[in-house]
Amino acid sequence: MKKAIAFLIFVCFSGFANAKVVQVSVKGMVCAFCAQGITKKFKVESAVAKVDVSLEKKIVIIDLKDGQTLADDKITSILTDSGYSIEKIERH
Repeated sequence: MKKAIAFLIFVCFSGFANAKVVQVSVKGMVCAFCAQGITKKFKVESAVAKVDVSLEKKIVIIDLKDGQTLADDKITSILTDSGYSIEKIERH
């Protein structure tokens, strides 16, 4: 029983560590130029496969390459250095 619980905990936490999609709620995005600039900033990161920016929903969706990760502090740094504020970072 203990082994089964330990295995489930490992699977759950390793799943979050290897999340392939990161959704970031961002304040300050107002135009297509904002979306284009954010997309360019994330596309140079080697872990990033695809970036989608929704001005309407105020979110940035980052699809990561298999086996890759992008730390929350790196995401925060990229966006705050570009003049935006972060409300929330979620991993799926």
